[in-house]
Parts: sequence; C-alpha cells; structure tokens
Amino acid sequence: MNKELRRVSLVIMLMFVALFVSTSVIQVFAVDSLRADEHNVRVLYESYSTERGAITVDGVPIVTSEPVDDNYSYLRVYSQAELYAPVTGFISLNHGSSGVERALNEELSGTSNAQFLDQLNALFTGQKPKGASVELTLDPVVQQAAWDALADNSGAIVAIEPSTGRILAMVSKTSFDPNQLAAHEANTIIDQRYDELLANPNKPLINRAITGDLYHPGSVFKIVMTAAALQGGDYTPDSEFPNPGQLQLPQTDVFISNAEGGACGGGETATIATALRLSCNIPFAQLGAAMGEDRIRGMAESFGFGQSVSIPMASTPSIYPEGMDAPQLMLSSFGQFDDKVTPLQVAMVSAAIANGGVLMKPTLIDTVTSPDLRVIDQFEPEVFSTPVSPEVSATMVQMLVNGVSNGAASNARISGVDVAGKTGTAENGEGEPYTLWFTGFAPADNPQVAIAVVIENGAPNAFGNKVAAPIAKKVLEAVLSR
Repeated sequence: MNKELRRVSLVIMLMFVALFVSTSVIQVFAVDSLRADEHNVRVLYESYSTERGAITVDGVPIVTSEPVDDNYSYLRVYSQAELYAPVTGFISLNHGSSGVERALNEELSGTSNAQFLDQLNALFTGQKPKGASVELTLDPVVQQAAWDALADNSGAIVAIEPSTGRILAMVSKTSFDPNQLAAHEANTIIDQRYDELLANPNKPLINRAITGDLYHPGSVFKIVMTAAALQGGDYTPDSEFPNPGQLQLPQTDVFISNAEGGACGGGETATIATALRLSCNIPFAQLGAAMGEDRIRGMAESFGFGQSVSIPMASTPSIYPEGMDAPQLMLSSFGQFDDKVTPLQVAMVSAAIANGGVLMKPTLIDTVTSPDLRVIDQFEPEVFSTPVSPEVSATMVQMLVNGVSNGAASNARISGVDVAGKTGTAENGEGEPYTLWFTGFAPADNPQVAIAVVIENGAPNAFGNKVAAPIAKKVLEAVLSR
C-alpha cells in the first residue's frame, strides 16, 4: 500500500513540477513573443483602452488616438492616410495590424519592457496609461514629392540618406486608407472593406517598397556586376569583351541582344565602362560567364541580397539564384532569369556606392519617446556591410555619372548638379509588360540622397530612361532644394 502511495505521490509531484516549469516558461521566457503574436487578440483589445502613442513626421502627428464614447475608448486616426499608409500600416479590431503599427506595437501601446516604470506609475497614480510616440525619419517634403512624381503609376520609390541609412521617402502605389479599417463599426462592414482590399488586383495592402512579389531588376543589377568585377582586382573599367550585335547563349538556340540593338557603342570590343554607361547586355553576359555564379552572389549578398532587413518592418529578401547553368548565369548577369529584388534593396546598392563603399543599415525610426518625454530609443547610424573599397566606390561613382551625363540614364540630369545613376528595363515574359527602373544618387561628389524608382506594367515601348528617370529627377530635386 505504501509503495502505491509513494508512486501516486511521485506522479503528483512531477505533475506540479511540470506545471511550474511550463508556467515559468510562459510568464518569463515566452511573454514577449506571445504578446507580439498577431493571433493574441486580447492584447489588441487591451491596447484600445490605452491612448496609443502618436506616429509623427518632422514633429507633426500623422497618426493619433482620439477619445471616443464607445467600448474601446480611443479611435486610431490617420491623416494624409494614403500618402503614409504603406509605412504606418493600420490597426484594426478585426484584422490585426501592419506596418509600423505592428512592428512597434509594444512601444505605441505602452507595453514594452522599456516602459515598465511608466506602467507602474500609471498603476499607482491611477492615471490612464499612454503609449510612446514614434518619430519617423521620413522627410514630409520628399515624401510628398515622391508621391506626386509617381502619379498614377503602380510602383514604389525609396529614398535613403547614404551617410546614415535614414529613409527620407517610402512611397508605394496603389495605396489605401487605414481609417477604413480602424473604424469602430460593425464587423461585417470592416470585413467587407478588408476583403475588397485583398481582392483588389492592384494589391493596395502590399508595401511594394519592401515586400510583395518582388521585381526583376533588369539593368540596375549591372551595378552589382560592376562592383563584383572591380572589387576582385582582375578587371578595370577598361577591361574589354567581344562586341557582337547578337550573342547566342551556350547550349541553346536563343540569342540575346543589347537594349538598343546592334553592338555596344561600335568597335570590335566594348569595355565595362562603356557597357555600364550605355546599358549593354552582351558584355555583361560575357562578364558573368567569366566571373562565375559564386563571385556574383558573394557581391550581391554583401549588398544585402538573401537577407530580410528590419526597418523595423521586415523586408522580403532579394534573390540571386543558385545552381544555374551557363545560359541562366548569363541571363542573370544583366538582371533577368530568376533575379528578384525589392526597391529597398536596389536603393541600398546605390547608397553603398554613394557612401564610399560603406552600406549603412536603413531605418524608418528616428526616436521613440515616452509620454513624459523620456527618449526610449534614439536612432544611431549602424554599418550594415562594406561591399566595396573606397577606391572602387570612387571609380563607380564616375562611371555612373557618365551614365547620366552621356549615357542611358540621361533623363535624370539636373542642371548644375552631377547625378550618378543607372536605368533598367526588365522583361517579365513574352507578352508581359516591362518593369522600369532608375537608381542613383546626388550630388555625386557629396551625396545627400540615394534613390530607387520602380514602375510596374511598363508599356511595350516604355523603358527606364523614359519613365523612371524623370520621376527620380523630381525626387532628387526635392531633396536638393531643402
């Protein structure tokens, strides 16, 4: 009998130990992840009883919480809603949250670990808790200029301060009105609005600047190719390649050509400098075959390919494919085949070249400030990587300036300013519209901004210099006129 009692006692004791351990794990180690879980609606409901912190741009609130006379106490209000929606995202009783609202939910709702003392103070004083405010790095003038320049096109623009990584503009179209999802209305109404946004073929809920289906980079990938060639030390801008008007891909009956047709600038050979300036495909296909997949991927990864960058929203990793055969490698070398990128990634490539070869980690967050004006988090510039040396960077700056002043990116010229840049016109399959690009920076000798512009659904007769470069010019001018 005593033996059986001991066994039962042991089992009960083990059950208590298991319960204690599991409770400790949940309360101590898993609390942050559980609180951040998008399926934890209790946290979402609780956040509505708190005056959620403002999101501001240049000190002016663009998102606030307004008191209302209903069960949820506060209503989230978005001013200039569509202009900032891809960045701020939304918060909804029915459909969770997105953008900065989601990425910094703990700070905005006042529940972050850094705000523990604020929570205690509210508990003991009986004051209503209040979330921290978040100041974005966006420049309202540059943001508006990017929005206006993009006009009715579907696409995205990212502008970065190369020396710090501060994102000055991030625009994605088509956009949406977060107020429609934040409203305290019947669930059926909010559900209908959300379902309509999801069903919209223009995908307004997707921030095209950092995520989504990604884009073929086309000729803007030639910047990565040039960096890989020059950084290795065995190529210079004057390195030459055969210059046919057409080139048959090995092991296939497929011929590739340059964008303008014919040879690259005339002559029996073409240099890397000429191929970059005139955006010629054939020399870069030959360069890619000579360098090999691993070397190209190594440079792409040093610029951030293959990584999700937190700004603080997570970006979709850009792709340089693996395991390619010879023709696939040659196609990938001028931004085709399975190369896929975000506009953020393309802007990062230009920002690194602009900043002497040093890529700074991009961010949208300048400061996070508690209700008593205590700074919880302050932006500090952080090095992301160093893809190329200062010498290679200086060489590439001049090559990209030549591309704007006397090359395929001429429509980005600004009077009295040296602009460095590269266009791209990416093919998406037979009968499919083109993807149009411009990326670059200005002024070339002291860059204040690096930019990437992508336009979806380019017409058959459209190309990057015709559509994307003039858009980029307007944004660059907005920065330079500040």
